[in-house]
Amino acid sequence: MPDIPISRFPVPELDQLPEDVRERILQVQQKTGFVPNVFLALSRRPDEFRAFFAYHDALMEKEGGLTKGEREMIVVATSGLNQCTYCVVAHGAILRIREKNPLLAEQIASNYRKADITPRQKIMLDFAAKVSQRAYEVGDSDIQLLHQHGFSDEDIWDIAAISAFFGLSNRMANVTDMRPNDEFYLLGRLPR
Repeated sequence: MPDIPISRFPVPELDQLPEDVRERILQVQQKTGFVPNVFLALSRRPDEFRAFFAYHDALMEKEGGLTKGEREMIVVATSGLNQCTYCVVAHGAILRIREKNPLLAEQIASNYRKADITPRQKIMLDFAAKVSQRAYEVGDSDIQLLHQHGFSDEDIWDIAAISAFFGLSNRMANVTDMRPNDEFYLLGRLPR
């Protein structure tokens, strides 16, 4: 396979990066066995790298009314709508692992309304999609419907924030032409 760039913008070498950025990348590599290309592509702007991953972690790694799998469902559904190959592939792998379901990511990315998820999760993704595509239309009736399906105000904030944050991520991944790591394609598909 030819050597395909991971971004249309220059990617710095690890030894050129500030210590904290390099350390974060090496920790991810140690945990996963590879460096997800998003870390390398965004490392070219260290201050933005730090801010991006701090907000990412605040949204995706916290405890709350949404499971970590549901958080990934939001990412995959909205990234599919935004046609972001990087985020669909990378977060699809995480979703497969978190939900222990090798089929779910593709179902959600292509059409979450027909995916094998609960009615409550479909309502969650309807709202996430609306935030992603038509946030100007969000109104009190959307919030009331989510409340009727057991979502708290904090859950609703999380759904909106994850959708909005990944809207930024999707757009930057598309602008940079960020290439998904080959490793992501097989994660969570085959039994270990």
